[in-house]
Amino acid sequence: MSDDVDLGIDDEGSDRAESGSKKKKISGLGALLPNLLKFAAIGLGALVFIVTVSIITYNLMSRGGKSQTALAEPASPYVGKRPEYQMFTSIGSVRTRTKDATPYSVVVNMVIGYDMNDKNAQTELTSRLYELRDFVRVFFSGKYAAELQPENEARLKQEILEAINTRYLDTSRARIILFEQLDRMEM
Repeated sequence: MSDDVDLGIDDEGSDRAESGSKKKKISGLGALLPNLLKFAAIGLGALVFIVTVSIITYNLMSRGGKSQTALAEPASPYVGKRPEYQMFTSIGSVRTRTKDATPYSVVVNMVIGYDMNDKNAQTELTSRLYELRDFVRVFFSGKYAAELQPENEARLKQEILEAINTRYLDTSRARIILFEQLDRMEM
């Protein structure tokens, strides 16, 4: 009898176990969906966070329009095409003296470059030839010998370019000033 009792108990217990496992299987599938949604929400939240941080960082770095650090660019093997200019060479050699206490003699032969497609520049420069010669003479006679050193040539060229464009040329523009000769000699 004890065997029958044991069998009956086991049968009831197995029924309970089967119904419990069915409940566990159903509850396992039900528990899987919230876990999947939880991981999807975490992934989506991480993606939104990363995109937000990236956008804020980019905006902070490019706030001034250019990078905050100025890096020296390496010498590029490709140098862009330099512009070509027509040259006005009619000024010729101009001789003058500096304004030093013991004046130096200065001999200047200057060339003015202008755009290739500027048809009026040659005419305008030619019509102002005597004014340009006088300008060169007055410009260099107003300088000290120390200002006429070779390391100051770029500054001198810029000053001359600005003066010619503002005072002497109306419709055309000088683009470059070149010195064929710029000699400073002690007298």
